[in-house]
Amino acid sequence: MPANINHKRSKADVLLEEGALNQAPEKVRDPKFQEGGFFDPRDAVQVKYEMLRRVSVEKAPVTDVSDEYGVSRPTYYQARANFEEAGIAGLAPKKRGPHGPHKIQSEVLAFLEARLAPGEPIRARELAKAIQQEFGVDVHPRTIERAVGGKKTAK
Repeated sequence: MPANINHKRSKADVLLEEGALNQAPEKVRDPKFQEGGFFDPRDAVQVKYEMLRRVSVEKAPVTDVSDEYGVSRPTYYQARANFEEAGIAGLAPKKRGPHGPHKIQSEVLAFLEARLAPGEPIRARELAKAIQQEFGVDVHPRTIERAVGGKKTAK
């Protein structure tokens, strides 16, 4: 029996892995979050939701609530916009940065595919140089490999 089956991860570990660990739980001064139990100042999604609820339901001023929850007013308004757009899911952290090979658009991809021979090595370094010469765009060789299927040889 593997040793990790009985290993239970802590809530803080899970929050950290999911990117939802509040980096400044000590700034949350709402008394509900100081009691322990249900309200957890380490849970960034829960903190944001309760902050939004306080303004929306209890009609507390944004300035007071943002101070009490340890965030700036722009952070409050961003959380509200995210919540209005996507509900609770909008409060969950999103991966930052580009999603996918953003430098390799259709024209560059067509250029790559025209230079690939099925079963032959991809030669990503050479292709990166060719892309630089043709389009003036610096592309990492690994980005090229991912864009054409992640293999070392062409399909």
